[in-house]
Amino acid sequence: MEFLKRWVSLQVDLGNFNGREAIYGFALKMTFRAVLLAFVLSIAALPICYQLGIMPLTVPEAIKLSVAFSWLFGGAVSGALAIVTGQVIHELSVSRTEFERLSRTDMLSGLLNRRAFNEELDRMNGQASLAILDLDRFKSINDRHGHRAGDAVIMAVAEVLREVFKEPHVVARLGGEEFGVIIHGGGIAQRIALVERARNLIASRAVSCDGQTISTTVSGGIAEFAPDLRAEAVYSAADRALYLAKANGRNKVLHDEGVEASAAWPKNDFAGSLAIDGGLPASG
Repeated sequence: MEFLKRWVSLQVDLGNFNGREAIYGFALKMTFRAVLLAFVLSIAALPICYQLGIMPLTVPEAIKLSVAFSWLFGGAVSGALAIVTGQVIHELSVSRTEFERLSRTDMLSGLLNRRAFNEELDRMNGQASLAILDLDRFKSINDRHGHRAGDAVIMAVAEVLREVFKEPHVVARLGGEEFGVIIHGGGIAQRIALVERARNLIASRAVSCDGQTISTTVSGGIAEFAPDLRAEAVYSAADRALYLAKANGRNKVLHDEGVEASAAWPKNDFAGSLAIDGGLPASG
C-alpha cells in the first residue's frame, strides 16, 4: 500500500505552478496515472467477476471495455479534478509569493524593510559600500506640516533612491527617516559619487502636499565592506560617519575612511544603539 501511495502521489512544489502550462502538465500527469491505475484494477477484478458469474463478456471484450471505461470515465473525472487542483495550487503559489514580497517591503516607501536589508547585509561577501542616509530635521517637518506631509517626503526620497540606485544596488527604509543602501560595483570614488548624486537630487526637489511646498535634505555616512569585518562593524562605521555629518552642518555625506576619531562621537553610546530584535544599530 505504501508503494502504491508513493507511485500515485505527485511531488507538488508551489514554486513550479507559475503558469498555465504547469497546471495542464500537472493535470495530464494525474490523469494518466489515474487512468492507468483504474485499468490495472479493472483487469485485476476480471477473474473475480468470472468466478462469481457476473461477467457475461469474453475476456478480450472485457479488456477492451475496461480500457474504454478507464479513459472515458476515469480520465474525464480525474482530468477535471486535476485542473481544478492545479489552479488552486497556482493561486496558493501566487499568494505565497506575494506574502513573501510584502513581508520584506516597507509599506510607505515601497522599498525593502529593515528585516530584508539585514538579510542582504548578512549575505554580503564582496566589494561594496554601505551608505546610511538620514533626513535632516524630519521631526520639524512633521510638526510644522503634519504627518501627511512627512509621509509625502518619505515617498519622494524613496523615489529618488530608486532612481539613483538601481539593481544590483540594494535600497531599504530602515525605519522612520533613515534609509540604507548597499552599493555594488565600481571603485570607492564612484560609489561615493552615487550617494552624492542622491543627496543633491533630494535637496533640489520640492515636495508638494496639501498645498504646501516642502524642501528637505539628507545627511549620509559611508563605510566599506571587507572580508575581515562583520556586517555590524561596517554598519557601526557608516553610522559614525553619519553622526559626524549631522554634527558638522547636515546636508553632507562623509566616508568613514576620511573621518578621524572625533570627540563629537559619543563612544559609550554604541553599545546602547545595537539593533532591536537582533538587527543592526540604528543611527540617531
